[in-house]
Amino acid sequence: MAFSTYSTASSDISTPRSSSPSASIASARSSHSSVSSKRLSLSFQRRQSALNPMSSVDIAAIEEQMKMAALDGLRGYAQNHYGEVQQYRSTDYIPQSAAGGYQVLREPLWNKGLSFTPDERVSKNLTGLIPHAMESVETQVARCMRVINSRQTNIDKYLYLSSLKDQNVDLFYRVLIDNVRELMPLVYTPTIGDVCLQYSTLYTRPEALYISIKQRRSIRTILRNWPYPDPEICVVTDGSRILGLGDLGVNGVGISIGKLALYTGAAGIHPGKTLPIVLDCGTNNESNLKDPFYLGLRARRPSPAVAQEFMDEFMEAVADVYPNMVVQFEDFETEKAFAYLARYRNKYKCFNDDIQGTGAVVLAGYIGAVNLSGVPLEEQRLVFMGAGSAGVGVAKQMVEYYTRRGLSEQAAKEKFWLVDTKGLVTTDRGDKLAEHKKYFARSDNNGHQFRTLEEVIEYVRPSALVGLTATFGVFTESVVRALKASVDAGGSGRRPILFPLSNPLTKAECTFEQAVQWTDGTVIFASGSPFSPFAVKAGDHAVTYWPNQGNNVYVFPGIGLGAILAKVSKITDEMVYIAAASLAESLNAEEIHKGLIYPHIERVRDASVIVAREVMKAARREGVSTLPEEQWIEWEEWGDVALTKYIKSKVYDPFKEKCSL
Repeated sequence: MAFSTYSTASSDISTPRSSSPSASIASARSSHSSVSSKRLSLSFQRRQSALNPMSSVDIAAIEEQMKMAALDGLRGYAQNHYGEVQQYRSTDYIPQSAAGGYQVLREPLWNKGLSFTPDERVSKNLTGLIPHAMESVETQVARCMRVINSRQTNIDKYLYLSSLKDQNVDLFYRVLIDNVRELMPLVYTPTIGDVCLQYSTLYTRPEALYISIKQRRSIRTILRNWPYPDPEICVVTDGSRILGLGDLGVNGVGISIGKLALYTGAAGIHPGKTLPIVLDCGTNNESNLKDPFYLGLRARRPSPAVAQEFMDEFMEAVADVYPNMVVQFEDFETEKAFAYLARYRNKYKCFNDDIQGTGAVVLAGYIGAVNLSGVPLEEQRLVFMGAGSAGVGVAKQMVEYYTRRGLSEQAAKEKFWLVDTKGLVTTDRGDKLAEHKKYFARSDNNGHQFRTLEEVIEYVRPSALVGLTATFGVFTESVVRALKASVDAGGSGRRPILFPLSNPLTKAECTFEQAVQWTDGTVIFASGSPFSPFAVKAGDHAVTYWPNQGNNVYVFPGIGLGAILAKVSKITDEMVYIAAASLAESLNAEEIHKGLIYPHIERVRDASVIVAREVMKAARREGVSTLPEEQWIEWEEWGDVALTKYIKSKVYDPFKEKCSL
């Protein structure tokens, strides 16, 4: 009998014909040896583990704890004792008239760059300090836009604009005003959201007042340290709810800076009269607390009672140091936003843009949308997805719209259904409702709870759907088509109203293109962030659909300007409502022909003048304007022409006719 010789070059698969008995025995011994080795290895590992007590310890977790402890510079100190900063001398600033050389060039409010005339270059000792060239403003603006367009990311473009503002304020605002459609998304939403997220990393220089709760006894001192005298408006935040991004702590100061740039760019409030402020009360954001570059107080936020005390002290100090300054609250978390507005609105000249400004701008758009919708006023029903400060603020503004048209408050309120993350807001839902939600909580649901937006739309059959959820894509195709179906059921020629208002774009409830496609082009659309026009081919031609941006920039700058010029003692609901109504009436013929419900953004300064004028007149009617009686008698004699001329004389327009401060 012949035997085959086993070869390692042959197949791996062992068969009776391919293996010799000796090879099989060797293989068995090898297998036994391998198992024994594994057992020895495991046994060795167990002995090693027994000898090494650290083998079961999570080293990474310990290192993380040590890193956090190293960052916590307040550990072990009492957190309820506050000293007062004692400054030993005042800051002496050189007046503009006496400044020369680099004193002029390094003060952004005085620097005119290449616009200095030959006489100014001599009188201010600038010869040789700037290029021997004089350029038109148009050339300088074109250079700036070339730089902006060469930058690859929006953050890079923002940083260039921020650097420009830090060197030459007049040129910055000329660039912004002349290119507002392109640059407003860089100066404010959506880019400002990304800037706030990275503020501590991007930080290079101070641009605001940073008031820490650890220095709460020194608020007046801090306010007096602001280098520009007698500011007329401030935007203050505590960073607890920045846009749809949550608690950003001191990083939220970017929202105050960006907002005030729009007060100047959109309404012409002089930049030297604006004051951005962040109240640093700590943060509950774990990412900030772990960030070694975080610039804020590395501590958890205090209790609501302590935060309230700090806010009381801030408002008292502001009224004492800057009694003529209007205070705009921005991006406080919902409960605080409502509480602070209610607490201070009748005592100080203040308003909350998230609640009142958002409500006014959406109301203005809704007034126009109702006129275009073909749905009679009595058949209008509105579903709000989002029941936070903005959602409730908007809905309350709309209630007033209906009461002014003859409905009782109860009947007006019954036109609104608010939805939050748990479903339709009802009185018998079983959870404890936040105080601000109770006003709109439904009691006519017969015990039935509607948990999803689709269920609510099927139940309500609304004519309008408003989104303030900060949740991208929550208006799905099925939701939007259900809205259209409920409107179509009322008769032909009717159009659905769809307002996905959340900022930034990454938080929008749906896109404009989706809204057009899912409603077959019938939608009346307004969003919080900008979308581009959308063209749909129809045979040999294309139909272009124009989006509307329900941006607060159409309202808050005009409210602020009107309040400043009227020298108001407080800002009333009537003034805010009139701001909305006047914005709705500010469209020109071309905008109406396109079916728009807001003016083109290029006309935002025109709209702000109209809003400011009507706000001033409302302040007069409400008895809260402290202007001399003789001034009002003159305007009441000559009407809007005279008042509009006065407002325009006060508006900052860089490199144009100088406004009087």
